[in-house]
Amino acid sequence: MSSLENIVLRRPTLEDGMGVYRLVESCPPLDTNSSYCNLLQSSHFSATSVAAELEENIVGFISGYIIPDRPNTLFVWQVAVAEIARGVGLASRMLTEILSRPECAAVEYLETTITQDNKASWALFEGLAKKLSVDLQRSDWMDKETHFSGLHDSETLVRIGPFSRITK
Repeated sequence: MSSLENIVLRRPTLEDGMGVYRLVESCPPLDTNSSYCNLLQSSHFSATSVAAELEENIVGFISGYIIPDRPNTLFVWQVAVAEIARGVGLASRMLTEILSRPECAAVEYLETTITQDNKASWALFEGLAKKLSVDLQRSDWMDKETHFSGLHDSETLVRIGPFSRITK
């Protein structure tokens, strides 16, 4: 692959769905959703998701959506960055790309869930809160036993904001 400076951020398309699936599959400990789910994320949620492409390969992806009954809140579902593209701020660039879109003009809060041991995600979202000079609130949300029948670690709900319109 060529220089990481050549990474293009764009809205995903239906044709990206399987590339996203393969990317997520290569990024443990991320949960591998069904390929159908990734196809829907890449099409139905393209306005609030982003694909990072390098030489026709998907090297980064963030899926997100505006919470239906809270149009001022973007929920970030999943962040995936290929090993070759890690450590250069790509995830942060992708978040900024989504938040600066017209579809996110009313967004004042970002929410996501993070397992306690996911250091990369904690660093990403703590860094975003710091960059925006806003609070990051944590609360218990999805419990390992109650919600996942012991099959998945508990997820902490993270809420960042309020913040003003983000521009690139």
